[in-house]
Amino acid sequence: MKQLLTVAALLIATLSWANEPLLQNTYSRKSITLNGRWHYIVDVYETGYYNYRHQPHDQTENPGSSAYFLNKKAANKSARVEYDFDAAPTLLVPGDWNSQKENLFYYEGTLWYKKSFDLPDYDVAKRYYLHFGAVNYYADIYVNGKKLGSHKGGFTPFNFEMTKLVKAKDNFVIVKVDNKRAADEVPTLSTDWWNYGGITRDVSIFELSATFIQDYTLQLDKENDKLLKGAVQLNGTAKANSSVAISIPELRISKTFTTDANGVVEFEIPVKKLQKWSDKNPKLYDVALSVTGDELSDKIGFRHIETQGSDILLNGEKVFLKGISIHEENVMRGGRAYSMEDAKILLGWAKELGCNFVRLAHYPHNVNMARLADEMGMLVWEEIPVYWTIEWTNEATYKKAETQITEVVSRDKNRASVIVWSMANETPQSEERLTFLTRLATYTREIDNTRLITAALEDHGKEGDKNTMIVEDKFAKVVDILSFNQYYGWYGGKIDNIKNLRWDIDIDKPVIISEFGAGALQGYHADSLTVWSEEHQELLYKETLPTLAKIPQLSGITPWILVDFRSPRRMHDMYQNGWNRKGLISETGNKKKAFYTLQKFYKEID
Repeated sequence: MKQLLTVAALLIATLSWANEPLLQNTYSRKSITLNGRWHYIVDVYETGYYNYRHQPHDQTENPGSSAYFLNKKAANKSARVEYDFDAAPTLLVPGDWNSQKENLFYYEGTLWYKKSFDLPDYDVAKRYYLHFGAVNYYADIYVNGKKLGSHKGGFTPFNFEMTKLVKAKDNFVIVKVDNKRAADEVPTLSTDWWNYGGITRDVSIFELSATFIQDYTLQLDKENDKLLKGAVQLNGTAKANSSVAISIPELRISKTFTTDANGVVEFEIPVKKLQKWSDKNPKLYDVALSVTGDELSDKIGFRHIETQGSDILLNGEKVFLKGISIHEENVMRGGRAYSMEDAKILLGWAKELGCNFVRLAHYPHNVNMARLADEMGMLVWEEIPVYWTIEWTNEATYKKAETQITEVVSRDKNRASVIVWSMANETPQSEERLTFLTRLATYTREIDNTRLITAALEDHGKEGDKNTMIVEDKFAKVVDILSFNQYYGWYGGKIDNIKNLRWDIDIDKPVIISEFGAGALQGYHADSLTVWSEEHQELLYKETLPTLAKIPQLSGITPWILVDFRSPRRMHDMYQNGWNRKGLISETGNKKKAFYTLQKFYKEID
């Protein structure tokens, strides 16, 4: 029963920075889109949020006309209102402001968005929810001049009910977005990717019944491949003692269950001839769930993922994870990626490379990536941005990390492709950090014990024997998979010495090399020892791949990285120009020589 308790815990998990439980499977729900052009106002001094005494307008009894969320209009020629959204310029949503407006390229601060909308089929008996795929980083949400709530976290979804605030016509939503970096946030001040600000993913309105399916999960039992286990959570006044129907036509399953007083039902369904989902056979089943007044459909794959000693087992069979790391950028359009078309480009390149595995670094990517990976048979590592210099002793910072893992687990728990939750990347060791990460891993296992836990750690040379590499990290005892980044030949060490390296790993767990690589400017050619040339990157791959293959516990690699991506840390005018150049593909979509080196290595593994 432990799995069912875990499922129930996730369904009713309380989030620190979102006032409403997440709607499950917004991807398949009928919605009114608010994507498109939104008016915006840049607010460097946050004049629209604070009054002249630096008091928040939305926390005062009578906010003045300078409170932007009121969307005030001058009543006559003598009235003074010092802003006008409808006369302001526009930005495309979803999208970041940095790549859309040249003067906002480096902007970090507050920007207000405004969108007007109607509800053509407005029904007073319905409930209306406003859903955001992601806003980076801190969002205050207002509808028709009233605050719905706030959310922190730039890469995870959130929603608020707005039923009591909306009407059939002439509604407006205003969003205050603040992407300023801060030491106590997740991520913190220093990262190696671009801090894209804005409403970066879809915005949707959902019209729901008085009682509806809030959340659900359905998975293959960890111990029994003849049994499906799951749970459903209803929301509404009639959620108690309600009948929930679950149908999987291809498996000839049609069952009805009754919810408890909290609107939750946990269930088990025996199955006979089930095709398991795998990277070689990404079988998905049509699943339908219904309750009076609400229906949902999904495509779900069923599989087992576990470790046995130093092996990763997919459906009981050893699997080698031929991977690549990916950042969420669109190389053709520029800026933050957000659409299914973006996902098809990135995962299509990974498939061409020969991958069966992708590491989505260093934050939760768009839901399209996991959805498409389900269809393509691509195994997925998902991660939250606990990156480098987090404030380990700050309880509020921990809660932000916990909220982000809750939100991404809640969103993607029914995706068969997702097999790994990563807690962190390249974090400096200390007892405080160990406590933070162990607590986070324990919590993640409590809300989802069906996937594997890891973190991207670091290796270093052994004292007195620099050709022997070791991983000395107490958190290695906590994770299911020992993953570490290694950059010998790029950040220290001679490239011609790579062949002499060995890794001394005394832990009986699978090993994933979560990063290695070298920077190369696509189109720049020289001899193989010239840094920044395609030939140099190619040589590092040729030397590193066979050396890593000698690690006895090696179960996968995710080299850094599929495509060049923007980073304000990479400012060499000739070779970088604001781009991290470790990609196997350039920002213009051209493949570098090392792409084919890795592709050949993966083909030979088959």
